Amino acid sequence: MAIKNDKIAYLYAALAMLCWSTVAVAFKRALACISPAQLLLIANYVALLALVIQVAIRGKIRESLRQNRRQIFFSMIIGFINPFVYYLILFKAYSLLPAQVAQPINFIWPIMLMLLSVPLLGQKLHLVSLIALLVSFGGVLMLSLQGHMDVLAIEKPAGVMLALSSSLIWALYWIFNMKDKRDDHVKLMTNFFFSSVYITAWCIFTGQLTRIPAAGIMPSVYAGIFEMGITFVLWIKALQTATTTARVSNLIYITPFISMIFIHFFLHEKIYLTSVAGLILIIGGIILQQYGAKGKNK
Repeated sequence: MAIKNDKIAYLYAALAMLCWSTVAVAFKRALACISPAQLLLIANYVALLALVIQVAIRGKIRESLRQNRRQIFFSMIIGFINPFVYYLILFKAYSLLPAQVAQPINFIWPIMLMLLSVPLLGQKLHLVSLIALLVSFGGVLMLSLQGHMDVLAIEKPAGVMLALSSSLIWALYWIFNMKDKRDDHVKLMTNFFFSSVYITAWCIFTGQLTRIPAAGIMPSVYAGIFEMGITFVLWIKALQTATTTARVSNLIYITPFISMIFIHFFLHEKIYLTSVAGLILIIGGIILQQYGAKGKNK
C-alpha cells in the first residue's frame, strides 16, 4: 500500500507531465527520417528494457514468471492493441499532421472512453455527455482547419482520422486494462514484450528491418523512455500516492498546453489560433463530461 503524500504525488505528476509534454517533439524529429514502424521498433524495445529494470528493482521478476496462461494470453491481446496497433496508428498520424494538431486530437480519448462505455460497460449517455461530445469534436474540427477558417479547407483528413482512431484504440485499451488486476509494472512489461514480437514481425514482413539513420535513433530512444517506459509508472505512482486522486488527475489537462510551447520552440511550428481554440474546446468538453458524470452520480 503506497504511503499517501500529496507533495510526492504532485512531484510524480509534474515529472510525468513534463515527459508527456516533450514527446511530440521527439516523434516529429524521428519521423523526419524514419518510418512509424521503425520508430515503434526502437521505442518498444527501449521501453521494454526500462520496464524490465523497474520490475527487477521492485522484486517482481518471480511474479512475472509465474503468470498463468490466462494472464499471458490476455497480455498477447492487450499488447497487440497497445503498444503495437495504437502507436503504429498514432505515429502515422504524426507523420501526416503538424504536432500541434496530432497531439491534441489524440488527447480526446476520455470522450472516446465515454462512447465505448455505452456498448461495452452498459453505461447510459446523458445530455451533459452529449454536449461534451459535441464540444470536444468541435475542437477537433477547429484543429483540423490548421489556421484556415473554411470548413471545406481541412488539410490531411486521413491524418485527422488516424489521430481520432488512435484515441479510440487507447480508450478501448483503457477499458480492458481496468479488468486486469495484475501488478501494473508486471502487466506493462508483459504487454510490451508481446508488442516487441509483433513490431519485429511487422518490420520483417514489410521490409523495414533495415539500417536506420542515426538521426532517427536518439529521438526514438527518447520516446521509448519518456513516452512509454517510465512515464506510465510515474503517473501510476502519482495517483497511488495522492490523498485525493481527482486533484492529481486534473493536472493532466495542462500537458497539451505545455506541449504547444515545446512544439513552437523546438519544431518551429507557428501555433495557429485554431489550434489553441481547438485544444481549449477539447479540454473543456472532457472536463464538462467528467464533472457532469459526477453530478449524475450524486
